Amino acid sequence: MNLRRLIEQYVVFQQSLGAKFRSNAQVLRAFGNAVGAATDIADVRAEQVDAFLLGKGVRTSSWHTKLYILRPFYHYAVTRGYVGTPPLPSVVPKRPPPFVPYIYSNEDLRRLLEAADAERPPHLALDSATLRTVLLLLYGAGLRAQEALNLNRADVDLDNSLLTIRQTKFGKSRLVPVGSQLCRALAQYAGRVGMSRADDPFFTTRSGARVKYDWLSRRFRLLCQRVGIRRTDDSPEQPRLHDLRHSFAVHRLTAWYREGADVQRLLHHLSVYLGHAHLANTQVYLTMTPELLQQANVRFERYARGEDGHA
Repeated sequence: MNLRRLIEQYVVFQQSLGAKFRSNAQVLRAFGNAVGAATDIADVRAEQVDAFLLGKGVRTSSWHTKLYILRPFYHYAVTRGYVGTPPLPSVVPKRPPPFVPYIYSNEDLRRLLEAADAERPPHLALDSATLRTVLLLLYGAGLRAQEALNLNRADVDLDNSLLTIRQTKFGKSRLVPVGSQLCRALAQYAGRVGMSRADDPFFTTRSGARVKYDWLSRRFRLLCQRVGIRRTDDSPEQPRLHDLRHSFAVHRLTAWYREGADVQRLLHHLSVYLGHAHLANTQVYLTMTPELLQQANVRFERYARGEDGHA
Protein backbone atom coordinates (compact mmCIF):
# COMPACT_ATOMS: atom_id res chain seq x y z
CA MET A 1 0.00 0.00 0.00
CA ASN A 2 1.29 3.43 -1.00
CA LEU A 3 2.30 5.37 2.15
CA ARG A 4 0.50 8.59 1.20
CA ARG A 5 -2.72 6.72 0.39
CA LEU A 6 -2.60 4.78 3.64
CA ILE A 7 -1.99 7.90 5.69
CA GLU A 8 -5.01 9.64 4.12
CA GLN A 9 -7.11 6.51 4.63
CA TYR A 10 -6.09 6.44 8.30
CA VAL A 11 -6.85 10.15 8.75
CA VAL A 12 -10.36 9.65 7.33
CA PHE A 13 -10.80 6.63 9.62
CA GLN A 14 -9.87 8.64 12.73
CA GLN A 15 -12.10 11.54 11.73
CA SER A 16 -15.01 9.16 11.17
CA LEU A 17 -14.67 8.24 14.84
CA GLY A 18 -15.21 11.88 15.79
CA ALA A 19 -11.58 12.98 16.24
CA LYS A 20 -10.52 16.31 14.68
CA PHE A 21 -7.10 14.74 14.10
CA ARG A 22 -5.56 17.89 12.60
CA SER A 23 -2.16 18.03 14.30
CA ASN A 24 -1.74 14.23 14.17
CA ALA A 25 -2.54 14.29 10.47
CA GLN A 26 0.14 16.95 9.93
CA VAL A 27 2.73 14.77 11.68
CA LEU A 28 1.79 11.71 9.63
CA ARG A 29 1.94 13.66 6.37
CA ALA A 30 5.33 15.02 7.39
CA PHE A 31 6.40 11.43 8.01
CA GLY A 32 5.20 10.48 4.55
CA ASN A 33 7.11 13.37 2.97
CA ALA A 34 10.27 12.53 4.92
CA VAL A 35 10.24 8.86 3.93
CA GLY A 36 8.79 9.33 0.46
CA ALA A 37 5.05 9.44 0.04
CA ALA A 38 5.13 7.06 -2.94
CA THR A 39 6.99 4.43 -0.88
CA ASP A 40 5.14 1.24 -0.05
CA ILE A 41 4.39 1.02 3.67
CA ALA A 42 6.04 -2.40 3.78
CA ASP A 43 9.32 -0.95 2.48
CA VAL A 44 9.78 1.71 5.16
CA ARG A 45 12.98 0.93 7.09
CA ALA A 46 13.70 1.39 10.78
CA GLU A 47 16.51 3.86 10.08
CA GLN A 48 14.09 6.06 8.12
CA VAL A 49 11.71 6.10 11.07
CA ASP A 50 14.60 6.89 13.43
CA ALA A 51 15.69 9.82 11.25
CA PHE A 52 12.14 11.23 11.23
CA LEU A 53 11.79 10.89 15.00
CA LEU A 54 15.13 12.57 15.63
CA GLY A 55 14.37 15.50 13.35
CA LYS A 56 17.17 18.09 13.53
CA GLY A 57 19.46 15.74 15.44
CA VAL A 58 18.63 16.72 19.02
CA ARG A 59 16.23 14.46 20.90
CA THR A 60 13.46 16.58 22.40
CA SER A 61 9.95 15.86 23.63
CA SER A 62 8.78 15.94 19.99
CA TRP A 63 10.56 12.58 19.52
CA HIS A 64 8.08 11.00 21.94
CA THR A 65 5.14 12.93 20.48
CA LYS A 66 5.87 11.66 16.97
CA LEU A 67 6.32 8.08 18.21
CA TYR A 68 3.01 8.37 20.09
CA ILE A 69 1.34 9.25 16.75
CA LEU A 70 3.15 6.64 14.65
CA ARG A 71 2.31 3.71 16.95
CA PRO A 72 -1.46 3.61 16.35
CA PHE A 73 -0.91 4.32 12.66
CA TYR A 74 1.29 1.25 12.37
CA HIS A 75 -1.15 -0.77 14.46
CA TYR A 76 -3.79 0.19 11.89
CA ALA A 77 -1.48 -0.91 9.08
CA VAL A 78 -0.57 -4.24 10.76
CA THR A 79 -4.16 -5.21 11.58
CA ARG A 80 -5.12 -4.67 7.94
CA GLY A 81 -2.24 -6.70 6.60
CA TYR A 82 -0.31 -3.85 4.94
CA VAL A 83 2.84 -4.49 6.95
CA GLY A 84 4.22 -7.25 9.16
CA THR A 85 6.49 -5.95 11.91
CA PRO A 86 6.39 -2.17 12.46
CA PRO A 87 9.84 -0.55 11.99
CA LEU A 88 9.44 1.38 15.25
CA PRO A 89 12.13 1.62 17.95
CA SER A 90 11.97 -1.18 20.52
CA VAL A 91 13.76 0.88 23.16
CA VAL A 92 12.16 4.16 24.16
CA PRO A 93 14.50 6.59 25.95
CA LYS A 94 13.41 8.57 28.96
CA ARG A 95 11.57 11.75 28.14
CA PRO A 96 13.75 14.88 28.38
CA PRO A 97 12.85 17.44 31.05
CA PRO A 98 9.87 19.60 30.03
CA PHE A 99 10.71 22.80 28.20
CA VAL A 100 10.77 25.82 30.51
CA PRO A 101 9.46 29.00 28.85
CA TYR A 102 11.31 32.28 29.27
CA ILE A 103 9.43 34.61 31.62
CA TYR A 104 9.99 38.23 30.67
CA SER A 105 10.62 40.60 33.56
CA ASN A 106 8.94 44.00 33.70
CA GLU A 107 12.28 45.49 32.67
CA ASP A 108 12.47 43.12 29.67
CA LEU A 109 8.99 44.18 28.60
CA ARG A 110 9.80 47.87 28.96
CA ARG A 111 12.94 47.53 26.80
CA LEU A 112 11.10 45.51 24.15
CA LEU A 113 8.26 48.02 23.84
CA GLU A 114 10.59 51.01 23.77
CA ALA A 115 12.73 49.35 21.09
CA ALA A 116 9.65 48.43 19.03
CA ASP A 117 8.36 52.00 19.26
CA ALA A 118 11.72 53.39 18.16
CA GLU A 119 12.01 51.25 15.02
CA ARG A 120 11.49 53.23 11.82
CA PRO A 121 12.79 51.04 8.96
CA PRO A 122 10.82 52.11 5.85
CA HIS A 123 11.69 48.95 3.91
CA LEU A 124 10.06 46.48 6.35
CA ALA A 125 6.45 45.32 6.01
CA LEU A 126 5.70 45.78 9.73
CA ASP A 127 5.80 49.33 10.97
CA SER A 128 6.65 50.21 14.58
CA ALA A 129 3.04 50.88 15.62
CA THR A 130 1.90 47.44 14.46
CA LEU A 131 4.82 45.67 16.10
CA ARG A 132 4.37 47.49 19.40
CA THR A 133 0.59 47.01 19.52
CA VAL A 134 0.82 43.30 18.76
CA LEU A 135 3.37 42.83 21.56
CA LEU A 136 1.17 44.80 23.96
CA LEU A 137 -1.78 42.57 23.09
CA LEU A 138 0.13 39.29 23.40
CA TYR A 139 1.33 40.19 26.87
CA GLY A 140 -1.67 42.25 28.03
CA ALA A 141 -4.29 39.63 27.09
CA GLY A 142 -2.19 36.46 27.08
CA LEU A 143 -3.15 35.61 23.50
CA ARG A 144 -1.41 33.11 21.29
CA ALA A 145 0.34 34.98 18.48
CA GLN A 146 -1.81 33.47 15.74
CA GLU A 147 -4.96 34.37 17.68
CA ALA A 148 -3.91 38.02 17.64
CA LEU A 149 -2.99 37.98 13.94
CA ASN A 150 -6.30 36.29 13.01
CA LEU A 151 -8.34 39.13 14.53
CA ASN A 152 -10.62 41.04 12.19
CA ARG A 153 -11.95 44.53 12.86
CA ALA A 154 -15.33 43.07 13.91
CA ASP A 155 -13.61 40.89 16.52
CA VAL A 156 -12.31 43.92 18.45
CA ASP A 157 -15.17 45.56 20.35
CA LEU A 158 -13.53 48.76 21.59
CA ASP A 159 -16.74 50.11 23.15
CA ASN A 160 -17.00 47.12 25.47
CA SER A 161 -13.25 46.31 25.76
CA LEU A 162 -13.89 42.81 24.44
CA LEU A 163 -12.12 40.57 21.93
CA THR A 164 -13.73 37.64 20.12
CA ILE A 165 -11.16 34.90 19.54
CA ARG A 166 -12.47 32.51 16.89
CA GLN A 167 -11.62 28.85 16.21
CA THR A 168 -8.52 28.68 18.36
CA LYS A 169 -6.03 25.89 19.02
CA PHE A 170 -8.70 23.54 20.38
CA GLY A 171 -11.36 24.46 17.82
CA LYS A 172 -13.31 26.71 20.19
CA SER A 173 -14.11 30.41 20.27
CA ARG A 174 -13.97 32.58 23.38
CA LEU A 175 -14.52 36.13 24.57
CA VAL A 176 -11.53 37.92 26.09
CA PRO A 177 -12.09 41.14 28.06
CA VAL A 178 -9.14 43.54 28.07
CA GLY A 179 -8.12 46.31 30.47
CA SER A 180 -8.71 50.00 29.84
CA GLN A 181 -5.04 50.81 29.02
CA LEU A 182 -4.79 48.02 26.50
CA CYS A 183 -8.14 48.98 24.99
CA ARG A 184 -6.90 52.56 24.52
CA ALA A 185 -3.78 51.26 22.77
CA LEU A 186 -5.94 49.14 20.44
CA ALA A 187 -8.22 52.11 19.75
CA GLN A 188 -5.25 54.34 18.91
CA TYR A 189 -3.91 51.72 16.52
CA ALA A 190 -7.32 51.20 14.86
CA GLY A 191 -7.72 54.96 14.41
CA ARG A 192 -4.26 55.29 12.93
CA VAL A 193 -4.73 52.46 10.43
CA GLY A 194 -8.23 53.62 9.50
CA MET A 195 -10.12 50.32 9.20
CA SER A 196 -13.58 50.44 7.68
CA ARG A 197 -14.97 46.99 6.86
CA ALA A 198 -15.83 44.45 9.56
CA ASP A 199 -13.82 41.70 7.86
CA ASP A 200 -10.65 43.81 7.50
CA PRO A 201 -7.69 42.28 9.35
CA PHE A 202 -7.00 44.20 12.54
CA PHE A 203 -3.21 43.98 12.28
CA THR A 204 -1.90 44.88 8.86
CA THR A 205 1.35 45.44 7.01
CA ARG A 206 2.22 48.73 5.34
CA SER A 207 0.43 47.48 2.22
CA GLY A 208 -2.75 46.57 4.13
CA ALA A 209 -2.25 42.79 4.13
CA ARG A 210 -2.76 40.64 7.19
CA VAL A 211 0.43 40.22 9.22
CA LYS A 212 1.94 36.74 8.89
CA TYR A 213 3.33 34.88 11.87
CA ASP A 214 6.75 34.32 10.27
CA TRP A 215 7.23 38.05 9.69
CA LEU A 216 6.29 38.86 13.27
CA SER A 217 8.45 36.10 14.73
CA ARG A 218 11.53 37.21 12.79
CA ARG A 219 11.09 40.85 13.80
CA PHE A 220 10.63 39.83 17.42
CA ARG A 221 13.77 37.70 17.42
CA LEU A 222 15.77 40.63 16.03
CA LEU A 223 14.21 42.92 18.63
CA CYS A 224 15.30 40.59 21.46
CA GLN A 225 18.84 40.50 20.07
CA ARG A 226 18.91 44.28 19.76
CA VAL A 227 18.00 44.87 23.41
CA GLY A 228 20.07 41.96 24.72
CA ILE A 229 17.32 39.63 25.95
CA ARG A 230 18.72 36.09 25.94
CA ARG A 231 18.42 32.92 27.96
CA THR A 232 21.35 32.16 30.23
CA ASP A 233 20.56 28.45 30.70
CA ASP A 234 21.45 25.60 28.34
CA SER A 235 18.16 25.66 26.44
CA PRO A 236 18.56 25.73 22.64
CA GLU A 237 15.44 27.96 22.41
CA GLN A 238 15.86 31.69 22.83
CA PRO A 239 13.00 33.84 24.20
CA ARG A 240 9.97 33.42 21.94
CA LEU A 241 6.83 35.32 21.07
CA HIS A 242 4.78 32.61 22.79
CA ASP A 243 6.66 33.29 26.03
CA LEU A 244 4.77 36.60 26.28
CA ARG A 245 1.65 34.50 26.92
CA HIS A 246 3.46 32.48 29.59
CA SER A 247 4.70 35.72 31.17
CA PHE A 248 1.16 37.10 31.30
CA ALA A 249 -0.05 34.01 33.18
CA VAL A 250 2.87 33.92 35.64
CA HIS A 251 2.67 37.64 36.39
CA ARG A 252 -1.10 37.37 36.94
CA LEU A 253 -0.66 34.48 39.38
CA THR A 254 2.15 36.27 41.21
CA ALA A 255 -0.02 39.38 41.58
CA TRP A 256 -2.89 37.30 42.99
CA TYR A 257 -0.60 35.74 45.58
CA ARG A 258 0.65 39.19 46.60
CA GLU A 259 -2.91 40.46 46.90
CA GLY A 260 -3.88 37.54 49.13
CA ALA A 261 -6.48 36.31 46.62
CA ASP A 262 -7.87 32.77 46.48
CA VAL A 263 -5.51 31.53 43.74
CA GLN A 264 -6.95 28.01 43.53
CA ARG A 265 -10.39 29.44 42.78
CA LEU A 266 -9.09 32.06 40.36
CA LEU A 267 -6.93 29.52 38.52
CA HIS A 268 -10.07 28.16 36.86
CA HIS A 269 -10.97 31.65 35.61
CA LEU A 270 -7.45 32.11 34.25
CA SER A 271 -7.69 28.77 32.46
CA VAL A 272 -10.93 29.83 30.75
CA TYR A 273 -9.46 33.24 29.89
CA LEU A 274 -6.42 31.63 28.26
CA GLY A 275 -8.58 29.16 26.33
CA HIS A 276 -6.97 26.07 27.83
CA ALA A 277 -8.73 22.77 27.22
CA HIS A 278 -7.81 21.42 30.67
CA LEU A 279 -7.06 23.05 34.01
CA ALA A 280 -3.83 21.04 34.19
CA ASN A 281 -2.51 23.14 31.28
CA THR A 282 -2.83 26.22 33.48
CA GLN A 283 -1.56 24.62 36.69
CA VAL A 284 1.92 24.21 35.20
CA TYR A 285 2.36 27.97 35.59
CA LEU A 286 2.31 27.56 39.38
CA THR A 287 5.90 26.27 39.40
CA MET A 288 7.42 28.42 36.69
CA THR A 289 9.47 31.11 38.49
CA PRO A 290 11.29 31.45 41.82
CA GLU A 291 9.28 34.60 42.59
CA LEU A 292 6.00 32.77 42.11
CA LEU A 293 7.19 29.86 44.24
CA GLN A 294 8.27 32.29 46.94
CA GLN A 295 4.84 33.91 46.98
CA ALA A 296 3.21 30.48 47.16
CA ASN A 297 5.49 29.47 50.05
CA VAL A 298 4.63 32.66 51.96
CA ARG A 299 0.94 31.90 51.42
CA PHE A 300 1.39 28.31 52.64
CA GLU A 301 3.29 29.42 55.78
CA ARG A 302 0.49 31.85 56.64
CA TYR A 303 -2.09 29.14 56.02
CA ALA A 304 -0.16 26.65 58.20
CA ARG A 305 -0.11 29.21 61.02
CA GLY A 306 -3.85 29.75 60.62
CA GLU A 307 -3.47 33.29 59.33
CA ASP A 308 -4.89 32.72 55.86
CA GLY A 309 -8.24 31.27 54.91
CA HIS A 310 -7.18 30.36 51.33
CA ALA A 311 -5.50 27.01 50.75
